[in-house]
Amino acid sequence: MRRYGALQAEALSAVARRLVAPLPDSPVVMDVGCGAGAMSVPLVSALREHGGGVLVLVDATPELLDAACAAARAESDGAVSVKPVLADLSAEDPLSFTGPVELIWGSRVVHHLPDQLRGVKRLAGALAPGGWLALAEGGLETRFLPWDLGVGEPGLQDRLAAARASWFTSMRENMPGSVRLPVGWNVALADAGLGEVSAFSFVVDHPAPAKQSVRDWAVDRLTWLTDVTGPLLHAADRAALRRLLNPSDSEYVGAREDVFLLETDTVHLGRKR
Repeated sequence: MRRYGALQAEALSAVARRLVAPLPDSPVVMDVGCGAGAMSVPLVSALREHGGGVLVLVDATPELLDAACAAARAESDGAVSVKPVLADLSAEDPLSFTGPVELIWGSRVVHHLPDQLRGVKRLAGALAPGGWLALAEGGLETRFLPWDLGVGEPGLQDRLAAARASWFTSMRENMPGSVRLPVGWNVALADAGLGEVSAFSFVVDHPAPAKQSVRDWAVDRLTWLTDVTGPLLHAADRAALRRLLNPSDSEYVGAREDVFLLETDTVHLGRKR
């Protein structure tokens, strides 16, 4: 998570400044599902530039919450108060621990909730009048491998993407209490009672030849994709993945000069009336 966050840092800093700029003085901002703090640090920096405020960090994993809190406080320079809340958004209401919030940020967290629309409504309900909900959900499929790797058949990344989509569908279907969200995020925000609904996208671009941290991230990403999609792939693709993830192999992803990172994430915005 920290490695991935570092690769996103420049883009997320620009997003944080954009979201914080229209807020009133000394706002309360919440990072829901903060993880290790990839967006927490940019939000603190943006709040400090804005004149100060409060950042509430919410996560269900103590180790991640501690890491995010430590990183955010190191960046706050005393101008921003950082408050951690250990809570699972799908099981309890972490928002009851705070007053009204001027901005809630959630990145790739709502799609893990059994009832996504209910989750959006709960977040919207915690906003102060005029407050903003910003959900980073969707975008374009992350790319990091060339079309022809010289191992197995060309187009492995596309087959991995298709298998990951099948895995995600199954994950949602097997989630206890799962409720489908058969609309786009803009409609979901409007259905939650928010107005001024809009969206923008941001790009994370580390072209080849990339620095070692990008290659290390590619190993992490390919390992995860292998774990969740392995049973859905042809035996030849699984054999290719074993070579790509073997540090002793000449085709090891972590040592390839043609690995890169290109992703486009979309932020969906809605404002409490």
